[in-house]
Amino acid sequence: MSVFLHRSCGAVLAYAVVAQGAFADVTAKDVWADWQSYMASVGYTVTGDEATSGNVTTISNMVMALDLPDTDGQIEITMPEMTMTENGDGTVSLNFPESFPIVLSGAGEGEEFSAEIQYTNSGLSMDVSGTPEDIVYDYVADNLTLDLTSITVGDETIPQDAMGANISINNVTGKTRMLVGEKRDVDQSFTASDATYAFVFDDPESDDAGQIRGQMGQLVMEGKSTIPTNVDTTDVQAFYDAGFSGEGSFTYGSGSAEVQGTAEGESFSLSSSSEGGRLAGSIDAGHLAYDVEQNSAKVAVTTADLPFPIEVAMEKAGFKFDFPLMASDEIQSFSFGMNLTDFTMSDVLWSLFDPAGSLPRDPATIVVDTSGTGKVLVDFMDEEAVETFATGDVTPGELHSLKINELLVSLVGAKLTGDGDFTFDNTNTQAFGGMPTPAGVANLQLVGANALIDKLIGMGLITENDALGARMMMGLMAVPGEEPDTLNSKIEFTEDGQILANGQRLK
Repeated sequence: MSVFLHRSCGAVLAYAVVAQGAFADVTAKDVWADWQSYMASVGYTVTGDEATSGNVTTISNMVMALDLPDTDGQIEITMPEMTMTENGDGTVSLNFPESFPIVLSGAGEGEEFSAEIQYTNSGLSMDVSGTPEDIVYDYVADNLTLDLTSITVGDETIPQDAMGANISINNVTGKTRMLVGEKRDVDQSFTASDATYAFVFDDPESDDAGQIRGQMGQLVMEGKSTIPTNVDTTDVQAFYDAGFSGEGSFTYGSGSAEVQGTAEGESFSLSSSSEGGRLAGSIDAGHLAYDVEQNSAKVAVTTADLPFPIEVAMEKAGFKFDFPLMASDEIQSFSFGMNLTDFTMSDVLWSLFDPAGSLPRDPATIVVDTSGTGKVLVDFMDEEAVETFATGDVTPGELHSLKINELLVSLVGAKLTGDGDFTFDNTNTQAFGGMPTPAGVANLQLVGANALIDKLIGMGLITENDALGARMMMGLMAVPGEEPDTLNSKIEFTEDGQILANGQRLK
């Protein structure tokens, strides 16, 4: 995971430099010198022929290359010419070619491969201002496009109609500010009116084929990062220990996608739409965090096996987590949450298992929100340690506490709610079969369970005997609440290994 994150950050930074003209100064020579210095700090080599005529400095035959660690792979960006014009007012204007290639090459499964992506822009302009220690880049573009133009595996070139990809972003406006000192602090913002994407493939050796086409509107990106200098970028742990960190968010106002294809002779299609969403994340030497959500999403799937589309919708869906990454003797915090709010599906889909409409078809909701503490015993920034953990011979961590801040499951007329707070004794693993011994209380409430059981019996999905067993279990674990068809349960785990349900000992 750590190597993937590091390589991804390097690739994204390389593209940001190309697309946004980052890292310039009030003079053209300082632009070029700082560009090379910065790219070297994240593992790239930059070469090019420099020539100055009057107030214009031209860099010809510029190549930015990154050797991917622990692989034979390389990313290479070739820019035939870039000009930097000193405007005489302390600012510099950058001009880029309308098109240039980005090549990814390497070896996999004994064969060499390469893929060329053509980067094109329309109406791209950039003005750079500030000082060498505090630089600001303002840029606009009518369009930015990435287009997969060729793939070669061994001696074979994949036909263009067999595989293709295209991403296009329109009406771009952005700003990058960078404070340069012992580290580089980068603050970026970016907006675009819309973006489109397309991915297609057609296997010449079978009937398998497919295409994905979609669009997003009202794009907004904001991000901050701190980048250490004079650090070996191939040593991921050292790079993070030296102070690398990043955080950012990406939002969009609307989105839709269409998927069509054929697999094993059977055709299928999928369409989706949403009223926007958000992706936020952060990473440093200590933690990795993500927060993802999507609003008013709808999905329709059609397959050859079913004569009707499968249609589902949800008002909101998302997940979030914040996990520690570094091994430590200290207890560290974590959190995890997910939600699926107001989930619905079409009546046609309901009729497959409830043709008489016996079950309530109210929107379903699932919400889980937890937090806790623990010790991390494996350094997830150390590739060798991660490989050792993958063998199953190393315990990744210890759970010391867990708090259930919210639990909500509401569907087919029944609703389960609850919360809980537990600590765990990692010195006592005998009481629970190798697991640390919990101590704490969970409070649960179940509404509508008996009515649901009656409906399931009427539908023939469960038998009277099955229902009797379920009701006996509920009677053992819960007590009736004040409202009809309501069950309350207080489950307590004691430090000596006992389990109590509403004061009655179960274990």
